[in-house]
Amino acid sequence: MTRFSANLGFLWQELALPDAIRAAKAAGFDAVECHYPYGFSTEAVRAALAETGLTMLGINTIRGNVEAGDNGLAAVPGREQEAREAIAQAVDYAQAIGALNVHVMAGKASGEEARATFVANLRHACNLAGRAGITILIEPLNRRDAPGYFLQTSEQALDIMATVGAPNIRLMFDCYHLQIMQGDLTQKLQTYLSSIGHIQIASVPDRREPDHGEIDYRHILHVLDRLGYDRPIGAEYRPATSTEAGLGWVGAYR
Repeated sequence: MTRFSANLGFLWQELALPDAIRAAKAAGFDAVECHYPYGFSTEAVRAALAETGLTMLGINTIRGNVEAGDNGLAAVPGREQEAREAIAQAVDYAQAIGALNVHVMAGKASGEEARATFVANLRHACNLAGRAGITILIEPLNRRDAPGYFLQTSEQALDIMATVGAPNIRLMFDCYHLQIMQGDLTQKLQTYLSSIGHIQIASVPDRREPDHGEIDYRHILHVLDRLGYDRPIGAEYRPATSTEAGLGWVGAYR
C-alpha cells in the first residue's frame, strides 16, 4: 500500500507545527515533512512526533533574506558563511527531532562560480550531516515559480551530486517542478531511482491536490510500486480550499 507524507509547509498552515503534526496523524498520513520549522521548539515538535508515532522526513535550510529576494544561500558566491550557518542550524534541528533529511536550498545564482560554491557547501553539509546519520537532499525548482534558482533540472542535480561525491547526498524528485521543467517523469524515475532520496507530488499546472491536471499520479504510483519504492510520498501542494476538504485523493490513491 502506498504511503504518504504530509508536507506541513503547505498543509494545515493555520496550525502551529506540533498541532499540524497531530492533524496529519488524524487524517491518516504515514509521515510528515516541513519547510522551516525553526519558530517552534525542538522539544514541542519532538513531543508531537513521539505522541503520533510519525517520522519527520525532512526540513529545509532557511532561504536567507526573503524580503530581499533570497531563495536559499548555498550556491550564492560570497555568502558561504551564511550558507554554512543555515546548514548547521538545519542539521542541529533535524538531529534534535529525529528528521531523516535536510534539503539544502541553492538560491538564486548561475555560472561556474555558483556551481563551485554549491559543491563546496554541499560537501560541508554532507560531512556535518553524516556525523548525525542525516541525508542531504538537493531539489531542482522550476523557473516559473522560482525564477533565477540555480538548480533547475534532474541532470544538473545528478552531475553536482557526482562531483560532491558523498554517500549521503540524494535527489529530491519533485514531480511538480520536474514536469514543468522537463517532463518524461516515468523514464526519469526508472533511470534515477537509486539516486532519489524523496519524492513529492502536486497537480500541474496549479500545484493543488494531486488528483487532477496533466500528471496521472495513478500511473506514477503504479510505476513506483513496480520499481519497489516503498518510502512515503510527499504531498507538497497548496490546498484549493481547506486541507481537510481536499484529502479525498489520499484514500483513492491507496
